[in-house]
Amino acid sequence: MLLAVVAAVVVVVWPRGGALPPPRARQYRDVNACLLTGARGLADAQAGAVWAGMEDASLATKARVSYLAVPDPQTVANALPYAAALVQRQCRAVVAVGETEVAAAQASSARFPAVSFVLVGGRSGGSNVSIVTAGAAAVRPDVARLVRKLVGERK
Repeated sequence: MLLAVVAAVVVVVWPRGGALPPPRARQYRDVNACLLTGARGLADAQAGAVWAGMEDASLATKARVSYLAVPDPQTVANALPYAAALVQRQCRAVVAVGETEVAAAQASSARFPAVSFVLVGGRSGGSNVSIVTAGAAAVRPDVARLVRKLVGERK
């Protein structure tokens, strides 16, 4: 009798098919793309558009994206350690938005040649610097395209 009850419980409770359900959490690759913003962070309209482009790239590549806001005062000297912190976080691509942050990222690009920098509104750059026109309607897709390219399109 006891054996029949145990067998019935096993049949009812035992998972069917042996396959695990798909994971609920997103599975990321070990690749980072990071955004350097001003003190308002993603509340700034330009930074919000750039962030949306980075999220689009993350969906396509499964790269992790994060951001770091530079607190006031908004000076290049104050922003430089934050740009360096993103490099120390092993960001393969550092995207900068905001006049001060762009200047700090541009200055950091020569110091960190193995990292790719995307400057929103920048004017010039070295071999590891890409420029996106600030204020353009195409900021989101331009950032998404560049970040996809820089972090690799693997799924």
